Amino acid sequence: MEPLKEARNRVEGSSSSDNNNGRTSGGGRRSPTNCLIKPPVKKNTIPIDLKLRAVERARFAHQVAEKRRLIKQYKMERERQQKLEEEEEIKRLRKELIPKAQLMPYFDRPFVPRRSENQPTVPREPKFCIPRHKTIKCCRCHAMT
Repeated sequence: MEPLKEARNRVEGSSSSDNNNGRTSGGGRRSPTNCLIKPPVKKNTIPIDLKLRAVERARFAHQVAEKRRLIKQYKMERERQQKLEEEEEIKRLRKELIPKAQLMPYFDRPFVPRRSENQPTVPREPKFCIPRHKTIKCCRCHAMT
């Protein structure tokens, strides 16, 4: 606190001796001794009781830890319930599922494909000409025709 008082004394002493109204003659810069230091606006009237604050902080930290523990426990319980529900659903689906055997293919007689009774498709010639309504209209096309 003493350096602050010394700085104030220096500033007050130099400002009373200078008659330039806060201006400096050399280059517009103020020297550190000419700067005004504002006093604190309001003194701290509330005494800080560190022991009380430490107790309150410990209580708060305990509440936060308890809340995090409860959230973690709730998540684990929810995951466990979800897993149980999924297992019950799988068991229920397995009970409802009726296994059907696949028919065995006949290996004693060979497979001979039969000819189709439908008429074969008739191929069509592709159209390489572009219809007039789809042609690109420009000056060069009209000039050539």
